[in-house]
Amino acid sequence: MRYEIPDPLHPTLLPALIAAEDSLARLDERAGRHAVSEGFRERGQFFDAAAALWVAGELVHVEDLVLHDAHMDARAPSHELTIAHAVLRARRRLDLAEPDWALTSGGLNVLRGEGGAVTEQNLREEARRDDAASDAEDDPDENPLAAEFAELDAAIARSQRLLDTHADGANEMDSVVSPAAKARSEPMGQLGLLFEEEWDEEQRLDAWRAVLAAADQLPASLGAAILFDAWGRIEPLRRQHWLGSLLVGVYLRFRGKVSSHVLAFSTGLKTIRHERRRSKDRLTRLLAFLEAMAVTADLGMKELDRLSLAKTQMEMRIRDRRSSSNLPGLIDLVLSRPIVSTALIARHVGVTQRSALNLVRELGVREMTGRGRYRGWGVL
Repeated sequence: MRYEIPDPLHPTLLPALIAAEDSLARLDERAGRHAVSEGFRERGQFFDAAAALWVAGELVHVEDLVLHDAHMDARAPSHELTIAHAVLRARRRLDLAEPDWALTSGGLNVLRGEGGAVTEQNLREEARRDDAASDAEDDPDENPLAAEFAELDAAIARSQRLLDTHADGANEMDSVVSPAAKARSEPMGQLGLLFEEEWDEEQRLDAWRAVLAAADQLPASLGAAILFDAWGRIEPLRRQHWLGSLLVGVYLRFRGKVSSHVLAFSTGLKTIRHERRRSKDRLTRLLAFLEAMAVTADLGMKELDRLSLAKTQMEMRIRDRRSSSNLPGLIDLVLSRPIVSTALIARHVGVTQRSALNLVRELGVREMTGRGRYRGWGVL
C-alpha cells in the first residue's frame, strides 16, 4: 500500500503541468467574480456527479438526477441514480465545509457514511436524540405525534417477530442441508459477501493520507494528480471510489489554486480515454490527470460564457416587466439547473404548471428533451 512519489521535474510532465496550472488559475479568477458564479457552481454539482458515474462505467442522465434531487422522479430511481445523488450530496457538503475539512481523518469518516468509523461525536449526538425522544414519550402532551410513534413501534415489533419466525424456519432447513452444500455456503457469509476481511480501510486511508505531506511540496495541480493516482492505486474505499475525484477539487481549493468552488474534475476526466486513465505506466496516468484538469478548466470557461450570454438574453426579454413578475425567479432557476420541468418551475416560483408553461414561453428558454411525455427546458 506504499505509494512512491514520482519525479516532479520529469521533462514529460512539465508542459502538461504548466498548462493545467495556467488553465486552473484563469478559471478561478473568472468564476470567483462572475455574475453567474452561483448558477455555475450549482450546475457544476449536477454535471460532475453524473460524470463521476460515467467514469465508473455507469450511465446517469442529468435530467433524472435533477428531478431525483427535487423529489420529483419521472420514474423509479435506479441504483446508479441513487449513487449519483450521493455524489451530489457529498459535493454540496464539501462546498460548504472548510477547505481542509475533507482531508482530515474526521472529515473522511463523515464522508464515508455508514461504512466509516463511528466517532465519539456521532455517539454523543445519537445519545442526545435518544434522550430527547424518551423525554417526549414521558410527556405525551408535549408530543402530539406520540400516538403515531407508538403505532410505528408496534408495527416494527410485529415485523421483527415475523422475521424471527422465518429465521427459526431457516435454521430448521439448515439441519437437512447436505454437509457439502453447507460447507460451500459457510465461506460466503453475510460479511464475506459485502466486505473483504483483509481489506483494512483505516490502514489504507492512513497510507493515502501519508501522501499528502509529499503532495504539499509540489505544485498544486501536480499534487492533486498524485493524490488522485494514489487513491486509485491504494483504493481506500472500494464502495466509494468516486470520492477520489471529489478530493481533487477539495485539495485544489485547500491549496488556493481553485478557491472559488470545488472543481468538477470528473467532467474533464470523462474526456480522457480509459487506456490513459488506467494505464499501467504511472507517468501516462499523471499526464492524463493533468490534461483532465486543463480540460475541466476550459469546459468551465465555456460554461461561464454560455451562462452569461443566456442571462443577458433572458434579462432583455423582461426589461419592461413589472416588479412583481415571476420571470426573474425563473431566470435564477434556469441558470442554477441543467434542466427544469414545469413541475419544478411551478414549485420553485409558486405558480401552477400551466402558468409555468406560459413563463417558459415568455422567457424563450429552449426545450431540451424532445419527448412528449416529459418535457424539460434549459440552457444548452
